[in-house]
Amino acid sequence: MKGKVVAVCVSESKGTPKTDVGEGYLLTDVGIEGDAHAGFAHRQISMLAVEDIEMMKERLPDLAPGSFAENITVEGFDLSSLSIGDRVRVGEALLELSQIGKECHTRCAVYHSAGDCIMPRKGLFFRVIEGGRVATGDKVERS
Repeated sequence: MKGKVVAVCVSESKGTPKTDVGEGYLLTDVGIEGDAHAGFAHRQISMLAVEDIEMMKERLPDLAPGSFAENITVEGFDLSSLSIGDRVRVGEALLELSQIGKECHTRCAVYHSAGDCIMPRKGLFFRVIEGGRVATGDKVERS
């Protein structure tokens, strides 16, 4: 199973949508350099499928990669087939799945606009096992 990266996103503060910066450097056991969520225990990198974002665009046409505060948006890679502990090669980096979904303690701006947020169900969180450059167009594959 192979897919590709369609966005690499960062934000300066937590609780806000991220901006697609096209490429980033993933630091081992930290996350994306310069991202507000870097260094957050086992949730160093968040990932969503662009296909899931597209489904939400039916309700909110202005959604884009990063709208759900995910770091990496992928296409053509079945994220739902992964289990905790699975490893994924993204560009030069090696990631290990550490959490599926999350509990939202507060409702984000997307939830208030659309009445729903996909991160609690569809968002995946990873630890960075091997750092490296990740950019739009890079391959995503099981390792």
